[in-house]
Amino acid sequence: MLPRRPLVAAVLAARPVAGLAVAGLGSAAWDLAAATGDDARDFHFIGAMGQAAPFALGLALAQPERRVLLVTGDGELLMGLGALATIGAQAPANLAVLVLDNEVYAETGHQPTATARGTDLAAVAAGCGLRHAWAVRGEDQARALPESLWREAGPLLAVAKVERETLPLVFPPSFDGVGAIDRFRAAATGQT
Repeated sequence: MLPRRPLVAAVLAARPVAGLAVAGLGSAAWDLAAATGDDARDFHFIGAMGQAAPFALGLALAQPERRVLLVTGDGELLMGLGALATIGAQAPANLAVLVLDNEVYAETGHQPTATARGTDLAAVAAGCGLRHAWAVRGEDQARALPESLWREAGPLLAVAKVERETLPLVFPPSFDGVGAIDRFRAAATGQT
């Protein structure tokens, strides 16, 4: 199992200037905020479980010249699993998904998710037609992850098996719903 925050920090440190990041609900949002602080190229979902994958797909389709990385958890992705089928059908080459799979719903008390009971999100993504889907279980595989997520043709999905950690919440410094989307829209469309 990998430590989640250093993994997310390493992936975001390799981001190209035009790269956009979307964080799913809960721990993924806190991890992204811990890694990048107040970066206008990041959008954090707070209070909308299951909506990060459809949002990232729409963003990738609307901004085909920009790389879009979705950082999300296993619980959040399981909530909107049908989005993987749509991602596979639409096949945006600029979309990458990093699933931080700790096999629990960490935000609500560490109840096991379906991945703790055999659901293989990489196999599901491959079955939905994503170009490349794989599991990352150790440091050797994790070292290649930033390059793959930011530069390989997508759509692709990497499932990083991460430790079950209780980490401090790191809220995005300038988060309010309307202000956050307006700021992100300006960064995504090059208006900043």
